[in-house]
Amino acid sequence: MDFSSNGKYLATCADDRTVRIWSTKDFLQREHRSMRANVELDHATLVRFSPDCRAFIVWLANGDTLRVFKMTKREDGGYTFTATPEDFPKKHKASVINIGIADTGKFIMTASSDTTILIWNLKGHVLSTINTNQMNNTHAAISPCSRFVASCGFTPDVKVWEVCFGKKGDFQEVVRAFELKGHSAAVHFFAFSNDSRRMASVSKDGTWKLWDTDVEYKKQQDPYLLRTGCFEEASTMPCRLALSPDAQVLALASGSSIHLYNTRRGEKEECFEQVHGECITDLSFDITGRLLASCGDRAVRLFHNTPGHRAVVEEMQGLLKRASNESTRQRLQQQLTQAQEALRSLGALKK
Repeated sequence: MDFSSNGKYLATCADDRTVRIWSTKDFLQREHRSMRANVELDHATLVRFSPDCRAFIVWLANGDTLRVFKMTKREDGGYTFTATPEDFPKKHKASVINIGIADTGKFIMTASSDTTILIWNLKGHVLSTINTNQMNNTHAAISPCSRFVASCGFTPDVKVWEVCFGKKGDFQEVVRAFELKGHSAAVHFFAFSNDSRRMASVSKDGTWKLWDTDVEYKKQQDPYLLRTGCFEEASTMPCRLALSPDAQVLALASGSSIHLYNTRRGEKEECFEQVHGECITDLSFDITGRLLASCGDRAVRLFHNTPGHRAVVEEMQGLLKRASNESTRQRLQQQLTQAQEALRSLGALKK
């Protein structure tokens, strides 16, 4: 599944040969309408919106390739979905584990379970091939700022590359940027914060880590480790991770359960047991950070991010004590009140 960058839609794909586009404004309503795009003679295993939200790409299970769908708005407010005449050429030799489109719209990434990551232009030509040298890839992703592509796998680190373009928008090269080093076993999964200045990782060593990646890596400055938390489940089974846009909350999924951590204190705040009938296959915060979505069986589950509201309350209370001028105090107080109101409405305000 994938949230659109404008926050209006959630796209989901399943092996029933459809991609469904859901309106996020219906999420808190009783009825949830969706628009359906049919995947002819195949089914999609991965789906990603284009940055302008006028198209989406899917990975085809049987075709082993990318297909682009254009979204055309109709007069009645709905959309018509049209697949482009030709799919991308087949290039991967192993099953694909993730795809992504850079927010700049300059490139597409596909990563397979061997050690291959491909960087494509939007017309289906391969710009660069990355060999991650990690024995196998378990996850790969593009950073929200579109500068980086990162991967993790059998090795105890996360490797990050910079995808470089010239001033005229022409592709130049892919170069190593930095690594997240500190785990003692294979890394299952990682995620970026919305501003790409934080990253989180979870490893088979039974820990998760939060990193400050806002560093001058061209001067050989390494990312800073900000926090390490314990997550025993990761030592016995693969898990997925989602980082809230503001990096205040970390969601970890193992099997069919979800655990939410406060990244500032490293403490577990919420646990949702067996929310799906099968293992969770995707986990994502919406762009506001107020909702967390998960999928794994025939349904998408949505959760209120109460730890996120609590983190805002903690942060604003701390900033209020140090605020010197009145306008700052008023702004902080307003954000504090909004977060407290959200918690109160959810029945989650701690006395």
